[in-house]
This record gives sequence, structure tokens and C-alpha cells, in this order.
Amino acid sequence: MQPFTLKYAFPKGICQAVTPYHFDPAQQLNVLPNGRPAVSDPDLLLAVGTTTSTAGSATHFDD
Repeated sequence: MQPFTLKYAFPKGICQAVTPYHFDPAQQLNVLPNGRPAVSDPDLLLAVGTTTSTAGSATHFDD
């Protein structure tokens, strides 16, 4: 039986998020589809705040 509080602690469904960048292990940063570093796109940074990756650490920021 699931504890009462867990009914409210977790979302009902999984949210799908699409990021316009991906982590490039060779460069050790997030890159755009055209190969530029994601932090070089001011519109992207305004939209998402930061381009955080979890490459070795949950607090690894590329900016």
C-alpha cells in the first residue's frame, strides 16, 4: 500500500521536455545542432536560463 503523502509528492504523468541542444562528451559542453556551444545563443539562454548538464556532476554548468 502506498503511503498517503506519496499520492501528492509525485506528478501523475511524466513531462516530456525537448531541449534544442545535446551534450558533446568530446567538448565537455552542451552544443546546438550546428555544433556551436549552447551558451553562445542568447535567445536560448533567455528561454531556459542555463544549459545544465549532468556530465559527472549534478551541478556542472556550461555557462
